[in-house]
Amino acid sequence: MSRFFYKARHQGWLVLLFACFYLTVQKVHAQNVDLFKMQDEQNKKDKKETTDITTSTFKTTRIINGQSIENTGAGVLDLKISHRFGTVNSGSYNFFGLDQATMRIGMDYGISNRLEVGIGRSTYEKEFDGFFKYRVLRQSTGKVDMPISLSIASTAVLRTLKDQPTPYPIHYSDRVNYVNQVLLARKFGDYFSLQFTPTMVHYNIVPTTGIPNDLYSLGTGFRLRLSRRVNLTGEYYYQFQRFQGYYNSASVGFDIETGGHVFQLFFTNSTGINERSFITGTDGRWGNGGVHFGFNISRVFTVAKHKGSAGNDQWNK
Repeated sequence: MSRFFYKARHQGWLVLLFACFYLTVQKVHAQNVDLFKMQDEQNKKDKKETTDITTSTFKTTRIINGQSIENTGAGVLDLKISHRFGTVNSGSYNFFGLDQATMRIGMDYGISNRLEVGIGRSTYEKEFDGFFKYRVLRQSTGKVDMPISLSIASTAVLRTLKDQPTPYPIHYSDRVNYVNQVLLARKFGDYFSLQFTPTMVHYNIVPTTGIPNDLYSLGTGFRLRLSRRVNLTGEYYYQFQRFQGYYNSASVGFDIETGGHVFQLFFTNSTGINERSFITGTDGRWGNGGVHFGFNISRVFTVAKHKGSAGNDQWNK
């Protein structure tokens, strides 16, 4: 009998000990759940109090020919060399265009994280160009929830090619044209970006009285990520009014990142490289092989370090 009571008392202690252990574990688990819940709420609160700006909508400041939403970072100089070979339909005698070439060399500089300026010289019609681009809105989430990025860009182009004799005098101002653009872009995840570019090209002088001095067009461009360093890009400018014998500019190619370089390899039906030339001066057609193989090379140099700049990233995202 005494052995029975001893065994029952021993089992009772075991039950009591297990119950205490179970209650302790449940209490610790409940405390951990509360801590995790508090941490999640704090993270959400912190996220709402900070602004996360979207980066790398495009990989460089040009989609192909036209401006992208990206800016050169503050204090960064971007040296650009753009090259267009002759048309593919020029035949084997010209090695399908590779014997011929036009080019532009330019320098872009980031004055601030929002303002970029640039100058360039093109062999096509011996043109000089200068531009500025200013970021008005930047796509972001968090405290500032902005669904799109928006920039404005303005370019002046001076043509220095000598004109054929005309019965009327050609003034210096007749050689100058202006381009004003609004850039609207959005990045959809890590793999796709889209941009729309309403554009006005102003001519101080036009060939006939039936053509307005202001020509309007709408540009579209995209970036599709194929791998970590390779992107497929495309660009098209639709002209609402255009000169006779000229066509809409269409281009497709690849962006390849290699450290401080971005190589852009593409095909385009545009010979000219600045905005005036390729938007309203494209005389090639894809349908008959009037396309050029071309490339852009971008190399960046840090000239001055600015507080709050994008660090080692050459473009301010």
